[in-house]
Amino acid sequence: MRTPPVWREEAASANMERAASEGTFPGDGDHIAGRAADRKKQGTDMAIKAAFEMVKLATAEIETISPADAMKRMNDEDFLLVDIRDPRELEREGKIPGAFHAPRGMLEFWVDPTSPYYKPIFSEPKKFVFFCAAAGRSALSVKTLQDMGMENIAQLGEGFGGWKKAGGPVEGGA
Repeated sequence: MRTPPVWREEAASANMERAASEGTFPGDGDHIAGRAADRKKQGTDMAIKAAFEMVKLATAEIETISPADAMKRMNDEDFLLVDIRDPRELEREGKIPGAFHAPRGMLEFWVDPTSPYYKPIFSEPKKFVFFCAAAGRSALSVKTLQDMGMENIAQLGEGFGGWKKAGGPVEGGA
C-alpha cells in the first residue's frame, strides 16, 4: 500500500522539525551549499536562509519548557498549552487534554487585537506554551509572536512527540 502524498509531506515536515530541534541538520549544511551552487549555475541564486537555520536562531531567542514541566503545570489556571498542528495531525495523532487549538496559519491574526480574527483567549493573563509535532513550527511561531510584542510565551520542547515520549496524557488519535 502506498502512502498518500499528504502523509509523506507531513512525515517529512515532522522529520525536518525533529532534526532542527535536535540540531542535527542533514549533511551539516552540505546539501544547502550544493543547492546554492546549483542555483548559481542556473542564474537563480538568491539569498535564502535555510529553514533549519531559522528554527535554530528562533530557538536561541525564546523560552522552551520541557514536557515534564508542562505536565506539572497543565492544570494550572494561568497556564495554557496551545496546539498549532494541522487538524489532520490532531485527528491522526491525538491531542493533549485541555490544549487550545490555534492553526499555525491563523496564529498571528488570532493573537492580534486589531485583527477581525482576534481570539480574546490570547489576552488572558496566562503562560501560553505553543507546540507542534517536533518543535520546529512552534519555535518559529513563538519567535514571531514575541516579535509582535506578545509576552509570557514559550514553546514545548520536542513538541507533541516529546510530550508522548515523556508519557504525557493524550486523547483521541487513530
